[in-house]
Amino acid sequence: MARGGVLARSARALRRGVVLLIGAAVLMAVMWHLWVLACLVWWKWMPVESTAFMRREAAALREKDPKAELKHRWVDFERISPHLGRAVIAAEDASFPDHEGVDWEAIEKAYEKNSRKGKVVAGGSTITMQLAKNLFLSPDRSYIRKAEEVIITYMMEAVLDKRRILEIYLNSVEWGVGVFGAEAAARHHYGISAAQLNSWQAARLAAMLPRPKFYDRNRGSGFLARRAAAIQRFMGDVELP
Repeated sequence: MARGGVLARSARALRRGVVLLIGAAVLMAVMWHLWVLACLVWWKWMPVESTAFMRREAAALREKDPKAELKHRWVDFERISPHLGRAVIAAEDASFPDHEGVDWEAIEKAYEKNSRKGKVVAGGSTITMQLAKNLFLSPDRSYIRKAEEVIITYMMEAVLDKRRILEIYLNSVEWGVGVFGAEAAARHHYGISAAQLNSWQAARLAAMLPRPKFYDRNRGSGFLARRAAAIQRFMGDVELP
């Protein structure tokens, strides 16, 4: 009997411990998402000066050079050439003005591709999903990370309008080694402001987005030129939000 009582008490203690752990995990998840929500509300009106991705890149650069600084300067949407907005939408997410943040068809295709490869090689991310990842998440490729990306994406679409989402994206996306945002990209690659970008320059910047560091080092890439030309052809069909 005594042994049975000890086992019963141990089982109850184990159950309480499991319940406490689950409760703590749920509380942490709730607090995390409340913090994300607070950031999004703040960024509805205020510039985004730094993202999780930018901070990781800055830390990596400073490991090699303690004095290294990112090239980044926020500019309002009106001070970014409309050519760049159209080029980025044409290149990265043609349905951006119309979807609710997640393109489930693209995710399904990415899942099928990943299943064939036996590993995560594609994500099917929209512009909003890319921004959610850059703002808050790690670069790790996993389905758990993708699920969190989807949650934050829907939060972002609920708090911010499409124009603001695109404005933040254009001001925070990577365009070279330590180069972030449209203004820094325009000055780094062309020596002009983001407002002065013409359609060809914008198309080339958009074509860089899948591999910005590589194309920063290989600006004469034939593939980059061909991709930019294809993007430029589609830009005229894109309407900005």
